[in-house]
Amino acid sequence: MIGEYWPWSQPSGSLADFQPLLPAEAEVVAHLSSGDFDRVGDGSRPETDEPARRIRASFLRFLILGGDENSRPHEKGIRLSGAWITGVLDLEACRTFRDIGLKDCRFDSVPVLRSAIINRVFLDGSSLPGLQAERLEVRGGLYLRGAKVTGEVNLVSSRLGGNVECDGALIEVPRGGVAVWAESVEARSILFRGAEIRGGVNLSGADLQADLDLAGAKVARPGDVAINVVAIEVAGSVVLRSAAVEGEVRMTGSRVGADMDFTAATVANAGKAAVDMSRTTVTGAFFLRKGAAIDGLLDMSGASVGTIHDEQACWPGRGDLALNRCQYGAFIDGPVRARERLDWLSRQTPERWKEDFWPQPYEQLANVFQHMGHDEDARAVLIVKERLQRRARRQRARNPVILWWRRVLDWVLAVTIAYGRQPLLAFVWLTLFWLIGVGVFWFGERHSTFKPNSAVVLRSPEWNLCGMPTTEQRFLASTQAMAYGRAAEGQTQLNCFREQWEAASYPELVPPMYSLDTLLPVLDMDQKSYWRPDPSKPYGRMVLAYFYFQSVIGWALSLLAVAGFSGLVKSR
Repeated sequence: MIGEYWPWSQPSGSLADFQPLLPAEAEVVAHLSSGDFDRVGDGSRPETDEPARRIRASFLRFLILGGDENSRPHEKGIRLSGAWITGVLDLEACRTFRDIGLKDCRFDSVPVLRSAIINRVFLDGSSLPGLQAERLEVRGGLYLRGAKVTGEVNLVSSRLGGNVECDGALIEVPRGGVAVWAESVEARSILFRGAEIRGGVNLSGADLQADLDLAGAKVARPGDVAINVVAIEVAGSVVLRSAAVEGEVRMTGSRVGADMDFTAATVANAGKAAVDMSRTTVTGAFFLRKGAAIDGLLDMSGASVGTIHDEQACWPGRGDLALNRCQYGAFIDGPVRARERLDWLSRQTPERWKEDFWPQPYEQLANVFQHMGHDEDARAVLIVKERLQRRARRQRARNPVILWWRRVLDWVLAVTIAYGRQPLLAFVWLTLFWLIGVGVFWFGERHSTFKPNSAVVLRSPEWNLCGMPTTEQRFLASTQAMAYGRAAEGQTQLNCFREQWEAASYPELVPPMYSLDTLLPVLDMDQKSYWRPDPSKPYGRMVLAYFYFQSVIGWALSLLAVAGFSGLVKSR
């Protein structure tokens, strides 16, 4: 920054050049050496041009730059309050190691501190038509606390070892203009706490060792950029707590070493960008709480934030949020359930940027939930992400066949394994079809719609004779003789066969096991090997059709479960 010692500019002329002195000037000269005179009149800011308070700017410049041997200022510097300063206080390119304290004064012309080197500058409570201080170097700070400035404050490329303090100040320019120009300024902090700024604030490229604080400030530049802090470096926090901003807060590509605080702040720029934090890095927390309201787009595209502290009531409306490629670490003191956060993400409308879907915000939210231990919420987010991403993919399809195929496939993946995010859901469906199979095959068994799945058994006398009542005879080719049937009255062929001693070694049909054997292709329980539905029997065709259906369903669900566990069906 600025060295401990500077050579100072030598004043031109002598005190004699300003004779006769004005009454206030004479009083100032009389008390120069003591350094205890700092009031003109009652010390309050004059509202009218009072001759008794009038001091020429050229006279002040003469004293600030050291005066002469008969009017040497005290080491404390020039400190005045309540003066009416006429003419232009022009200190351009001047150097002085003393303070300049002109509090509660009224300037009738814009002071010029351009390229000056000064110890500290105090203009607290003063009324100025503007301030020209480009490339100003100040060892300490520049103070405009409670000042009233009716023109542009220009601090472009200035360097300060202390703060720029404008707490409680009123700074206004004609409608639509920029009230504070401070591009590429270097300072410890810039403070506008409680200030009212009617016009824009441009701090783009600023480098601050501590904070940018606009807590409670009112900044109005409707329809335009009200606070421009693009590409700033702030080692501390950016604070807009309880601030009211009409216009855009633009801080693209900035770096904030601590927090970004919008607690209870209101930013109104309806239909346009309200807060643009795209590509901004916030090492600490982002606060959007306690009645904060953003009327317009909150753009956090590509931003990186440590933690998010927010409330659902403070979120922007639908279409006014952009989180694509935004990175953040956790949610603190805010909603941490999938339902609320999915509502948060649903306020994005990629169509506004001619895109159909942004998958990254959903992946980021799921990652944060997982790191916070909310695995179920993470899964719910990823399922919604898959559904929306697949819907966007279908919307891009132009071929009706491809569109139909994608609809069917997406529906199957959704209901069976939740797009691969819940592969265990396939076992729920397998259980359901197993139970249905138990019922169907039990019904088939009761109505004798099963037959042995063996050509030898089907040709055996035991099976064939059980298909006839005891009153009927049939010629058996195997014995070349007639034989009576074996089925009692009302007895089915299957039940009759089971009662034959020859069938004692033949496996019994067990519907639950038969359903399981049919459903799971990896199992072989010998039920399908020994029994098969008989389409020639009543209800046989129905049971056989379900047999084939369940076999296909079993293969499909098993493959889907494997694909789900392996991640093959997840969108990339």
